[in-house]
Amino acid sequence: MNWQLSAPQTEAQWLAYYQLRWQVLRAPWDQPKGSEQDESEAVSFHRMVCTEAGEVVAVGRLHKVDENTAQVRYMAVSDQWQGHGLGAMVLQQLEQVALEQGMQRIILNARDTASGFYQKAGYYYLEPANALFGIAHHRYVKTLAFSASAQLLQQWVPELQQTFWQKIPLSSYMQLKVQQVDRQKICCVAPLEPNINLHQTMFAGSIYTLGTLTGWGMVWLLLKDQQLDGDIVLADGHIRYLKPVTGQAEGRCWRHQSQPDFSALAQQRKAKLEIKVGIFCDDIQVAVFEGRFAVLPKKTH
Repeated sequence: MNWQLSAPQTEAQWLAYYQLRWQVLRAPWDQPKGSEQDESEAVSFHRMVCTEAGEVVAVGRLHKVDENTAQVRYMAVSDQWQGHGLGAMVLQQLEQVALEQGMQRIILNARDTASGFYQKAGYYYLEPANALFGIAHHRYVKTLAFSASAQLLQQWVPELQQTFWQKIPLSSYMQLKVQQVDRQKICCVAPLEPNINLHQTMFAGSIYTLGTLTGWGMVWLLLKDQQLDGDIVLADGHIRYLKPVTGQAEGRCWRHQSQPDFSALAQQRKAKLEIKVGIFCDDIQVAVFEGRFAVLPKKTH
């Protein structure tokens, strides 16, 4: 199936969009037509998934709550298309909209049966929410951006670069550089020439190292952002090579894809987190690195 993900445009699409909302989220509780809409529709961002035939099978909405916070509401998937990843598709698109709008976090209210879905998508339990139609709901949150200002993040870049070159000598031989750090991501690059193999493409070990160090850099920034310290180690790592790298490689790691819990450090225990890094060459994704990192508490003497 070639799914079509877009915003409703035509009158027919809007009617089908709201019909699915009502059918999934209101009709089972005998709520009238119209109850699937509220006063924020006109100032919200709407997304839907359609089949090749144009049938609307999944919907979701995002609206701004305040300057830094957006809320996801009215997530619904047609009963016959449950389990096909359509809800995740809509949610990821709404998250992308929130990033483009400069939001720092997303909140949402989920019923018990949907909690696992949102937890899998990186949302953390925040607090109980108001019940709806007698159904208990819970508020979840996902952080999209570093709390530090863009200016402060820029000040950290030279320190991270020196940490790489001085404490991880391989990064210096590779000529790996921290190219960019902003409130949403870190990008590290490595040129082809010092990392070339006999096929005149980038050595697989260099690509793996670029993924590892970009992820390591993200963990370093996450700790710095929360004013914490610890020894960062890679516990496990996997990479999928998608295409040969024929030029400069760039590792990109997004803040919203990692929701760290460093509370264990306060008890002098190691914290664990999963990090995903995309490797690109000429803006084409050439590899995906996934690492499980551990942060060990600093030893006190």
